[in-house]
Amino acid sequence: MRKKVLIILPIILMIVVLFVIYILYIFNYIPHKKYSNIDFGIETYISDIDKDEDGIDDQTDILNNVRNYIATKPKYKSKYYATGYSNDEFGVCTDVVTFGLKDAGYDLMNLVNEDIKNNQDRYDIEVVDKNIDFRRVNNLKIYFDNNAITLTTDISEIKEWQGGDIVIFKKHIGIISDKRNKNGVPFVIHLASPYQKHYEEDILELRNDIVGHYRIS
Repeated sequence: MRKKVLIILPIILMIVVLFVIYILYIFNYIPHKKYSNIDFGIETYISDIDKDEDGIDDQTDILNNVRNYIATKPKYKSKYYATGYSNDEFGVCTDVVTFGLKDAGYDLMNLVNEDIKNNQDRYDIEVVDKNIDFRRVNNLKIYFDNNAITLTTDISEIKEWQGGDIVIFKKHIGIISDKRNKNGVPFVIHLASPYQKHYEEDILELRNDIVGHYRIS
């Protein structure tokens, strides 16, 4: 009996260790291998618009700006800012998108506010507040539905997903990365919780709540 226990214990321990590793991998605590468009014969989309006239097309500009934002390692925390845009070490999911677009020439604080004032019937807002409305996922979905190119939400159509695109989930938002997983499905650059270890994660295949996919036009 004692011998059987001594044999079984290491097996159980190994199973537990493998399960923990699997969970850590699934939730992106263990980094996933990254591939690029070249690995799948996908042509990288280049926008023909350069809104801020800095010599970088909008699609590339947005992706670069998002990487610059997450390089500051923002900590997840929901706060109200009288300045509209967060101006400290904290942020939420919408800030990844708003800063990505802002430094490409698209000031969502003003753009969303103008759209709300001109089309308030589209938005479920009782009191308009320019400083916070553009930092709400539902409002951004309505704005992009009417002011951006709407693309597929089918992640199996991997060629249709490009770095710099915007993806919206039921209660979350992020920017599509130019890095992909082994199936060609792109990573997402986002800020989801205080416990998030990496900002660029392989999450699309784990989600069943994608409600929007957009490209700035």
